[in-house]
Amino acid sequence: MKQNPVIKYKIKNVDCASCAVKVEESVSKLDGVHYASLDFASQTFHIQADDISKVIAQIKFIEPDAELLPSDGQQEVVTTETHTVNWMSLEVLGLITAIIIFGSQITLEDKLHQLSFYQIEFILAFGAYILVGWNVIVGAIKTIRRGLFFDENVLMVIATVGAFAIHAYAEAIGVMLFFRFGELLQDRAVNRSRRSIRGLLAARPNIAYLKTTDGIREVAPETIKVGEVILVKPGEKIPLDGEVIGGSSQVDNSALTGESKPVSAKLGDDVLAGAISTNGALTIKVSKLFSDSSIAKVMELVEDATARKAKTEKFITSFARYYTPAVVILAFGIATIPPVFFEASFQTWIYRALVMLVISCPCALVVSIPLGYFAGIGKASKQGILVKGSNSLDALTNVKSVVFDKTGTLTEGVFKVESIVCDNGWTEDQLLEVAAAAELQSNHPIAYSIQQAYSNRGGTLNESEVSEHKAYPGLGVSALYKDQYVLVGNDLFIKDRQINIAANDPDSTTAHVVVNDVYAGFITISDQLKPDASEAIQRLREQGVENLFMLTGDGVPAADKVAQQLHLDGYHANLLPENKVEKFEDLINQRTDNGNTVFVGDGINDAPVLARSDVGVAMGGLGSDAAIETADVVLMTDSPMKLVEAISIAKQTRRIVWQNIFLAFSVKAVFLSLGAIGLATMWEAVFADVGTALIAVANSSRILTTNLIVK
Repeated sequence: MKQNPVIKYKIKNVDCASCAVKVEESVSKLDGVHYASLDFASQTFHIQADDISKVIAQIKFIEPDAELLPSDGQQEVVTTETHTVNWMSLEVLGLITAIIIFGSQITLEDKLHQLSFYQIEFILAFGAYILVGWNVIVGAIKTIRRGLFFDENVLMVIATVGAFAIHAYAEAIGVMLFFRFGELLQDRAVNRSRRSIRGLLAARPNIAYLKTTDGIREVAPETIKVGEVILVKPGEKIPLDGEVIGGSSQVDNSALTGESKPVSAKLGDDVLAGAISTNGALTIKVSKLFSDSSIAKVMELVEDATARKAKTEKFITSFARYYTPAVVILAFGIATIPPVFFEASFQTWIYRALVMLVISCPCALVVSIPLGYFAGIGKASKQGILVKGSNSLDALTNVKSVVFDKTGTLTEGVFKVESIVCDNGWTEDQLLEVAAAAELQSNHPIAYSIQQAYSNRGGTLNESEVSEHKAYPGLGVSALYKDQYVLVGNDLFIKDRQINIAANDPDSTTAHVVVNDVYAGFITISDQLKPDASEAIQRLREQGVENLFMLTGDGVPAADKVAQQLHLDGYHANLLPENKVEKFEDLINQRTDNGNTVFVGDGINDAPVLARSDVGVAMGGLGSDAAIETADVVLMTDSPMKLVEAISIAKQTRRIVWQNIFLAFSVKAVFLSLGAIGLATMWEAVFADVGTALIAVANSSRILTTNLIVK
């Protein structure tokens, strides 16, 4: 039976990270649920289920206030944040009132003790406690009714009610007060981090100016169809991908590529949605629907990245599942064993147990770690690097081998026809015409260079005269043009058909042309190294990459030339797509380290290798849709240095994530120990719990604010 696809939802009113963990775990165990991944940082829930109504019912059981909505963009986000702000305002009012009563109770404590009616002290204390902890108490009751006990609200209520029971009124109120105040600060910090990350991706155009026979209308980009014409004014975002048919401007693509230098956009140029027309008006013919546009794909890739969790995230989720119950059991033992078996004071040991309950929630871990990865992915997207999952970001921290494609990856991929050599009575113009016709429906860089050379000579082609086009990845193309069967391809492609070819320049890329099984000649095409290719190779070695190889379909002389220029460790040439996978497997099997192997490519023939690699990296600018869909990381520009930046961001993210893990574990361990021996109070425990979470969240957000140092 065919399974339903994975669908992305927005989840609202799940305000606690540990609650998010419980929701994900509970949904994952349902029959008919094949995949469930909830990311608290981005508030997204990826679900693959046979019956979504069962999933919704289970979510409501765990979190009655939670809402699961289809992800349709910004409106839900705005609604959630507005709700949070209003809710926080009410909370702040309650906290202020409670602080006033609490302060009065503390100030008049001695006088209240002197009264014969101790109930007055209790009433004042209880009033302040209810005001500050009402939401926590209600949440705890709801949780217990559902048969759940290891919830932060339940634990906090048990701890503070226990403090009341042993007449530690001040600490009960103070702990609840600090807990609620800390939660408010934590919510604000998390929301601020979310907004910062969304701010990095705030290139989504909201309006478009559609040109019609009745004039210009302001419409939503989602309503515009392919072929319609839009106007983009100076300083405005381009709402959809298209071709410039009027005007000229300097276009800022930084939201997509991370490159701050504007590029020229003039008549006939393609422009991308999300870019900004800086100094001129553009008339654009739309080439893609908004859902297929560049910015839409960028947004979707970044948002979906949270579903593919790193091993560290999965470990913390599993750890949190056992940590809290273990601490609760330990607290129960501390409260009962010494008084029962050693005749110690019940009040003393119960108090110590309550201290442990206060710090039993793993929020610092389950909030900060996903938020850290989310921030890392956001930071990468700002640099024009799309990482499709935190697992891929993690994998980039331990890269020991990088294998490159050649054309369009290490070299410009922008070919130029150098010479035309004719045979068997063909002229240069005739040879170029049939070659351009055969390559007319191909998007390969070599095909484009041949078409461009023919166009530069004044030639034009009628697409209706070309039929039966067929591409042979890594080899060449065939087509029927004016009743002539044309082959254009490399040495291997032509020799395989038992056709003799002429001698050609071994250092150049050569496209042989055959018409009706008769050799017509060849076209030599040049390609150049990318300007930053050498620097990228050097920086990769500085980052600890030990092995650098190249796989290419080009001949040995051309491949050897590039390998020598870049000082690569080795290469394999004359490879078909299936040969690339085979050679890539050989390279992996020859490894003796435990590091990851990255493959970097751009063409459709690279897709199988991208899928096989530990981390597949696709060049986005000239890259094919197949390569981009298969890859784990997409470089929006064709710069090899972007791979160096991606590894640097990954290492920075992992470093901050492990800082948070060490902080949370060490603080928890210290205060659990101090609480057990009576050297920590409930005041200190709640400060350690909430304070650690705040520090960890702030540390995660640091990824967005620190400058990237590429090394």
